[in-house]
Amino acid sequence: MVEVTVTPQSSLADRPVEMRVRGLSPSQLVTLRASLTDEQGECFQARAFFRADGAGEVDPGCHAALGGSYAGVWPMGLFWFLQPDTLFRRLVKRDVAGSPFLVRLEVFDGLCLVTGPQDQPLASCVAERWYVCPGMQRVPIREGRVRGALFLPP
Repeated sequence: MVEVTVTPQSSLADRPVEMRVRGLSPSQLVTLRASLTDEQGECFQARAFFRADGAGEVDPGCHAALGGSYAGVWPMGLFWFLQPDTLFRRLVKRDVAGSPFLVRLEVFDGLCLVTGPQDQPLASCVAERWYVCPGMQRVPIREGRVRGALFLPP
């Protein structure tokens, strides 16, 4: 049975995570896809193609992506290379304290350049990417023409 995991499952957005795919056939060609929907409903995606090792595993931190949104060994490549489905959109988090970005990680058999609703992943999981730690206090700043926010740790 194929399994994709991200460790830790919930983390701050600037912290690295480890992704692993297990249960593949040795040398199986797969597509790893990361996707998220921002607060405006815009979808962002990144994908990379990998060949499983002799144990049937893929680790983007050790194995080189063969192509897709990037090539080579990039442990966080699926997060760093997220691109909007609509041109000229930017990934911006407005509600930094209220909710995380939910990044869905999926693994597909073979090379999948485009995936439709009929394409079922072999496995999937969700990673939470928070922008503030629990207990962080946000204090709005308005002084003259200066606008901003002060974030105070617990």
